[in-house]
Amino acid sequence: MSHRCRALLIAAPASGQGKTSFTAALTRRLRAQGRRVSLFKVGPDFLDPLLLSAASGTPVHSLDLWMGSEAEVRARLYAAAGASDLLLVEGMMGLFDGQPSAADLAERFGLQVLGLIDANALAQSFGAIALGLASYRPGLQFAGVAANRIASGWHAHLLRDSLPPAIRWLGGLSECVEGRLPERHLGLHPAAEVDAIESRLQALAAALTLDEGLFEALPEREFVAATLPPAPRSSQLRIAVARDAAFCFLYPANLELLQAAGAELRYFSPLAGDALPSCDAVWLPAGYPELHLSRLSARTDLWAALHAHVVAGRPLLAECGGFLCLLNRLQGAAMAGLLPGRAHISERLAGLGPLQVQLPEGRLRGHSFHHARAELGRAPIAWACDPAGAPTREPVYRLQRLTAGFMHFYFPSNPEAALALFQP
Repeated sequence: MSHRCRALLIAAPASGQGKTSFTAALTRRLRAQGRRVSLFKVGPDFLDPLLLSAASGTPVHSLDLWMGSEAEVRARLYAAAGASDLLLVEGMMGLFDGQPSAADLAERFGLQVLGLIDANALAQSFGAIALGLASYRPGLQFAGVAANRIASGWHAHLLRDSLPPAIRWLGGLSECVEGRLPERHLGLHPAAEVDAIESRLQALAAALTLDEGLFEALPEREFVAATLPPAPRSSQLRIAVARDAAFCFLYPANLELLQAAGAELRYFSPLAGDALPSCDAVWLPAGYPELHLSRLSARTDLWAALHAHVVAGRPLLAECGGFLCLLNRLQGAAMAGLLPGRAHISERLAGLGPLQVQLPEGRLRGHSFHHARAELGRAPIAWACDPAGAPTREPVYRLQRLTAGFMHFYFPSNPEAALALFQP
């Protein structure tokens, strides 16, 4: 079985080039033309998919050949191709950065590559960067190049004229103050926190100058079905999931896997004062608890309920920001105190990279990305390590059926092990 569909990867020479803004603007433009567009994000990022989801109105899945599997990526592309005119994939970091990289994914699945370059302070050198992107790996199918932060019509003329004849100019985004997306220490703000997100997205779409022949120039390619093992089943497992601005880093794939396994997800907002729902297990995902310390510190009722939950031997999974909330103190503010320790947020990055950990439930993959530094008064049950030998190592702690640490787990990497973390 197969589906035929056009597909385009938005890539850049580095992070911070404007891939998310450009992808969001392109999505809005194509949808205004009546195109059916499905969006994806390469790699483990949480923030960019939230903004792309605001642009598309649908969940945006991550595509990661290591964190998940080739079969999983193939299955997602196949399913989307059957309902779309175009698959639009935002790359990660620079086109060739990481193992596997966005270029690896593009080559594996035959995706056309659009090179996006931040043209601020560039003129003729724009062509040299474009040539490097297009020719560094001969196996890539390079659709052309676009620019971000175009200052004027004359600037666009200089950029276009700098390109070798073999590289197609596809247009780009003009400098757009009204559409600028705010950033903080982990990257772009989550879409729910961005003021006037809809008007910003509309401004970006209006600032986009696009080669109108781009869509027709993309060849259709065949996406073949992939066979995935059936999801493990769990009879009527009720999982309370914290979900608000402090706990917003949730892979759609993780939620879908739990639901496919038969779990009932009961969302609650610690920031809104919601009580812990009646449940068999609790999940405190990552997010930005450090930005909401006063409200979280005041939730002594919730912390008491979590204490009772853990003492009763019920499972609790706490990832990164959720883990920080279980310590005695975060940035000096009192937290739940389920784990003896304290943490503070540093200006410098404290953890970044892919991770793999062997737990009693099985081996799980994921990643870490945080500025927090924690000191705990207990030994970890395991260490999550970078498979490529990079120095990133993250402890994972266990207290009865509580599992906590900085690692963000990607449940499809081992569905049985992930589900076992929530089993009473």
